[in-house]
Amino acid sequence: MKTKRILIILAVLLLLPFTIKVFGGDYGQSQSLFTDIKAHKVGDILTVLIYEQNSASNKVESKTEKSTQASLKGGPGYGPLDFIPLFSLDGANSNVFDGKGENMRNGTLRAKMSITVIGVKSNGDLVIEGSRTLGISGDRETLNLTGVVRQKDITPDNTIDSYLIADAEIHYTGKGNANTASRPGFITRLIGWIF
Repeated sequence: MKTKRILIILAVLLLLPFTIKVFGGDYGQSQSLFTDIKAHKVGDILTVLIYEQNSASNKVESKTEKSTQASLKGGPGYGPLDFIPLFSLDGANSNVFDGKGENMRNGTLRAKMSITVIGVKSNGDLVIEGSRTLGISGDRETLNLTGVVRQKDITPDNTIDSYLIADAEIHYTGKGNANTASRPGFITRLIGWIF
């Protein structure tokens, strides 16, 4: 009798996680009872580690040089006007072009933010979207992110690196005193627009 009671309690304790999972609505999602829960359906939250560093450089140099010379002379004049030559022509033309152009851009963005799964594609890829707003002393910094994630790229701790996000759009914008102070004044912008 005592053994029977212990076996029933043991069976209930072993089946309890499976019962909770079935009533929790995750039945049939091929998630293990013994692994960490990863984002896999609409409404789940995923943490994105943003480590973006972009660098581009473009350098153009062009140099041309062209030189032309022409000379034509005739003999002395005839008769009493022999001091005037019959004809004489000298000409020289020189054209030099030296052009240089260089364009360099560097950008670095590091952040960590949680986003929401807003859709699941037919192949199981997750469509994600999220934003994070931070206010500091009247300034407002906003980070927006959208993209598509493969479920197999999500780590066991439910994070993903930003370079693994397909069709990623990351926008970092700011409003406030710091942003306004770094912007040229109206007159400077007007002169720049005219010229």
